Amino acid sequence: MPEILVLYYSRNGSVQQMAKLIARGIEMVPGVAARLRTVPPVSSNIGETAAAIPDKGSPYVEVDDLRDCIGLALGSPTRFGNMAAPMKYFIDQLGGVWHEGALVGKPATVFTSSSSMHGGQEITLATMMFPLIHLGMVITGVPYSERELHTTLTGGTPYGSSHFAGPEGKLPISEEEKSLCIAQGRHLAIIAQKLDHHETSPQN
Repeated sequence: MPEILVLYYSRNGSVQQMAKLIARGIEMVPGVAARLRTVPPVSSNIGETAAAIPDKGSPYVEVDDLRDCIGLALGSPTRFGNMAAPMKYFIDQLGGVWHEGALVGKPATVFTSSSSMHGGQEITLATMMFPLIHLGMVITGVPYSERELHTTLTGGTPYGSSHFAGPEGKLPISEEEKSLCIAQGRHLAIIAQKLDHHETSPQN
């Protein structure tokens, strides 16, 4: 079954919860499965290394996960208007994937969480898109046909799902945020199916 990669980094658990909701939305579309993966942390201590297998949560991503997927959902907490260092570090290693064109024409979407309401959610989502564009991916967001975009008082943007986690990162994901995550995953899966079918259809 074709799979969509849901790749995330989560420090306090909020982005991981969002990833699971997006995966749920993906799997609402018949014939598509979600593959949840994370990236290892990085440290300023150059002698420190991460365990080969995470203690909890999803397995660490491998480059073949990107080659195999028909679409990508990328999630990270906000860090000064950009993705977190572990996610950026992983993406910076994708020169081979870029050279192969392995992601060209595949759809991608992004999601994030911040500790303050105006903590750079939208600019983080935008900056997460830039390397995906360099990799040749087709960017998708959350369409305004999702009514929660008009009513949310917490997170949620047309550029991708977002979550307001609070100063201690412990606020639960709101009902609007949940709905938008699920809708984002479903929207990505529908587009991925269409693009995947187009690529494999006979040429006239």
